Amino acid sequence: MGAVELILVRHGESEGNVAASAAQAAGLEAIDVKNRDADVPLSGTGQLQAKALRLWWDALSGAEQPDSVWCSPYLRARQTADIAGFGPAPAVRIDERLRDRELGILDTLASAGVEARYPLEPRRREWLGKFYYRPPGGEAWADVALRLRSLLADLDQTEDGRRVVLVCHDAVIWLLRYVCEGLSEQALLDLAAGAVVRNGSVTRLVRPSGQGCWNVASFNDVAHLEAGGVPVTKHAGDTNVHPQ
Repeated sequence: MGAVELILVRHGESEGNVAASAAQAAGLEAIDVKNRDADVPLSGTGQLQAKALRLWWDALSGAEQPDSVWCSPYLRARQTADIAGFGPAPAVRIDERLRDRELGILDTLASAGVEARYPLEPRRREWLGKFYYRPPGGEAWADVALRLRSLLADLDQTEDGRRVVLVCHDAVIWLLRYVCEGLSEQALLDLAAGAVVRNGSVTRLVRPSGQGCWNVASFNDVAHLEAGGVPVTKHAGDTNVHPQ
């Protein structure tokens, strides 16, 4: 037996999201961020999105209330959990396996910067596709899936019959779906090519028996943001995800 529901929450918009989108739009090589990835905070809009998550939490019925919360150690995720009021009852458990994908030498570079400074990397990325491409010093999606398999095994041991919130990142949400639903590489990339996991969104995976594969009850839900009049933002990496 194990957990019966996973509620996947993407952190609110971060200052890094805003800076990356601005650099991409301007054709700049570098993304203007002042902190390492683990320490990038929420933007003002991201804080509003986190407050709207509190409205979602408070609207849940007793039978729908989560039993526990696990969270990425990255600041933008912890701030989202804190502002949303996810702790201390239930207490928020920090787990480094929920951290964002590590980009290695490509960290803080926009696509123009990658082309200018590491011109072979875009070709490698195209050849391998998003799932298996590993930037030097960083992680492939397959590497993230491996650490999430470990996390899910531990979660099932400690969360038997419980509903669990996971506050994390867009790539992590895609790869939790990959592992939990037993998707193929092709099926995952087809999904990722057609959608962006929105900031502050809620995705629900369920399996009432506590065993086997999970089913998607809802994906990328931002009704709580719309109801609160909060901007809905989309920030993602490359949309060209399939191997060429």
